[in-house]
Amino acid sequence: MLPEDTADVQPPAPDAAAVTAEVAGHARLYGEPLLKLPTDLYIPPDALEVFLDAFEGPLDLLLYLIRKQNFNILDIPMAQLTLQYLKYVDQIRLSNLELAAEYLLMAAMLIEIKSRMLLPQRQADLDVEADDPRAELVRRLLEYEQIKLAAYDLNAMPQVGRDFVRTQIFIEQSLVTVWPEVGAVDLQQAWMDVMKRAKLTQHHKISREELSVREHMTGILRRLQSTRFVEFADLFDVAGGVPVVVVNFVALLELAKETLIEITQAEPFAPIYVRLAYSPA
Repeated sequence: MLPEDTADVQPPAPDAAAVTAEVAGHARLYGEPLLKLPTDLYIPPDALEVFLDAFEGPLDLLLYLIRKQNFNILDIPMAQLTLQYLKYVDQIRLSNLELAAEYLLMAAMLIEIKSRMLLPQRQADLDVEADDPRAELVRRLLEYEQIKLAAYDLNAMPQVGRDFVRTQIFIEQSLVTVWPEVGAVDLQQAWMDVMKRAKLTQHHKISREELSVREHMTGILRRLQSTRFVEFADLFDVAGGVPVVVVNFVALLELAKETLIEITQAEPFAPIYVRLAYSPA
């Protein structure tokens, strides 16, 4: 058991003056309350800058002030609107003089409209209904509001890259084989190759031989009936010499002209093949 004088020990109560000083201090410096501002403290003029609502131009500011005060846009109180507008212009002139120039032009227009409304009307103007000086400003405000609402609607629409990404899917489709056409240059090159081979096997024996183009045409057709494709060079008998090769080539051209045969090629610079243009019965 502890002695009665030491059984209930309470911590000392905080000093009331210290609590009051800490509450009344301007700030805390190194854990201690700062009760008095330094005499040499310098606060730059632009240390505290208040940013007002950003507007896209004078018309945007005017429309904001009209909607905020629930003014009737068809019956604008020019005195109140001009006063509020000039207050905002004074704020932006302090920070951005170049930006304020555009707003000052609208301020001059507002003051002009206000002045025209304050001028007394002549008797001639009373007889004829004069135009409202605010009509042009109201027309511009209504057009601007219409365009601004349309811009909001367009911006709310989904946009590629912002709201969704357009995917691309490549689908492999069956390819249709398209055979390249055989041109005159290809036939010329194939003919030159055959001529080279014919000259290598030519004889010096001179003889007279009657050659028939029709007979060679018939021979070519008979040979093509027994097979589906025949290579162009295989249709020529180079051992018969140049005259036989020439007549055989003329016969081949006649068959192609009469569309009895087809001359095809699998790809550019590939071997040339010849086949019948019709299926034999």
